Amino acid sequence: MKFVLTPPEPVSLPIVGDDARFPVRRIFCVGRNYADHAREMGAVDQAEGREPPFFFTKPGDALVGGDGEVVVAYPPATANLHHEVELVVALGAGGANVAVDRAPGLIFGYAVGLDLTRRDLQAKAKEKGHPWDMGKGFDQSAVAGPLMPAAVCGHPQSGRIWLTVNGRLRQDGDLAAMMWKIPEIIANLSTLVRLEAGDLIYTGTPAGVGPLLRGDVLEAGVDGVASLRARIV
Repeated sequence: MKFVLTPPEPVSLPIVGDDARFPVRRIFCVGRNYADHAREMGAVDQAEGREPPFFFTKPGDALVGGDGEVVVAYPPATANLHHEVELVVALGAGGANVAVDRAPGLIFGYAVGLDLTRRDLQAKAKEKGHPWDMGKGFDQSAVAGPLMPAAVCGHPQSGRIWLTVNGRLRQDGDLAAMMWKIPEIIANLSTLVRLEAGDLIYTGTPAGVGPLLRGDVLEAGVDGVASLRARIV
């Protein structure tokens, strides 16, 4: 096939114990999936009951990650960059209107990720009822470590999810506190768009989100799944 421009290199993540890489297609994110985080963001009604989950997206090429320390550039146009540690689901198969009990069968594996947020831009967008895109979908706004295949780690329903900045604990929660569980997230999202192999889903963050500065070193993990180390430059 002939193109007028050179196609970009595919975005991908390494896989634990495998020389092959996982090609990334799209990135979906679940908003406010932990009640304690919903409260800290002022969404009291959502923290008190389960409303339908809502989703936002990041471009596939916003992803940066891999083995070792991930280097992330502090983005322009913000003075309030925030971290949000999340369990990332990588789909190895897709479908539309997926039943909850079928959803785990679509999952290839899991990773630890960071949903980086230009909180000041997001807040301004919220005030005006504007889209969040420039607060959430900027370059290198999606960070992820290597993928752990579900065949190795299973499908975690509980377990500690945590993040430190310069050795100090910032976020410390448990996957069991998700208001919408992973199979439910997949099933719900598949009623809105047809999911495909290569899609990533960031499943929400516990409380404790906060600002980052240039030079900060972040370490994060989900017990029994994987870990991640990143540096802001």
